[in-house]
Amino acid sequence: MRHNDRVFTPPLIVLNGPTASGKTALAVRAAQLLLRQGRPAEIVNADSMLVYRGMDIGTAKPTLAERGGVVHHLIDIMDVDQTASVATFQQLARDAVADCRARGVLPILAGGSALYVHAILDDFEFPGTDPALRARLEDELARVGPEALHRRLAELSAEAAGDILPGNGRRIVRALEVIELTGSWRATLPEWRYALDDVRQWGLELPREVMDQRIESRVERMWADGLVTEVRTLIERGLREGRTASRALGYRQVLAYLDGEITEGEAKQQTVAGTRRFARKQLGWFRRDPRIEWLPADGTGIAEAIVAGL
Repeated sequence: MRHNDRVFTPPLIVLNGPTASGKTALAVRAAQLLLRQGRPAEIVNADSMLVYRGMDIGTAKPTLAERGGVVHHLIDIMDVDQTASVATFQQLARDAVADCRARGVLPILAGGSALYVHAILDDFEFPGTDPALRARLEDELARVGPEALHRRLAELSAEAAGDILPGNGRRIVRALEVIELTGSWRATLPEWRYALDDVRQWGLELPREVMDQRIESRVERMWADGLVTEVRTLIERGLREGRTASRALGYRQVLAYLDGEITEGEAKQQTVAGTRRFARKQLGWFRRDPRIEWLPADGTGIAEAIVAGL
């Protein structure tokens, strides 16, 4: 993008917020406004579950109509039996942002957990891995379950355990591995220091009771739209073998229902409760970042205000 014979790098817009706060719709609206001004913009997905082909209903993946003609990166790029690690996603997202900027396109990073956004934006290097240690911990996970490993993690690092849900076996194993390799969980949680140029962050906030109601409505809609059928189809594509995909909220609960471990009603209620816990935890993480400017999720003219300030 040239102006007065000087080359300008488009800024990176980042839209944060808890589940069901409206990040996707806001990103699309902002991109459309920019395009009308002759400033091309594209959206870089930061939700690790949207990368999976076929995981549409349970992830609230935006349909083509909801994408509003805006190019979206990092959606439907992996099969459910593949693993989307934070390190892999960090590189994919940074590459997508760099690609947009190289073409003079303004990238809008939207969706995703605070951990993934933090890893994409900031100086965030990952400790190495030890295949033998990882295999031992994964064998133990299969034998005793994630809750038992979470209790051990809490004894080693209350901070790490507080940041990871007790049912997230994959992240618990990784935390235990990092602690054993480095002696500290803090090795993975650096300060807020951008690794990318010209980052501008906003966050969407809404009252907790509104967020809770939106989450419940979203889960009801997922069931009505056929989440159970979607999971059955994905099982045939290797969902159970997918270390990341099979642990996603909604999918994990439906798998337990199909295995006869819980009723369908329990699966739905556990999905609602788990999503609410996740949203609150994510909001707490985002709140720690002093660089985010917070806006009311139900406010009017938010996209217009963001675009006007660029």
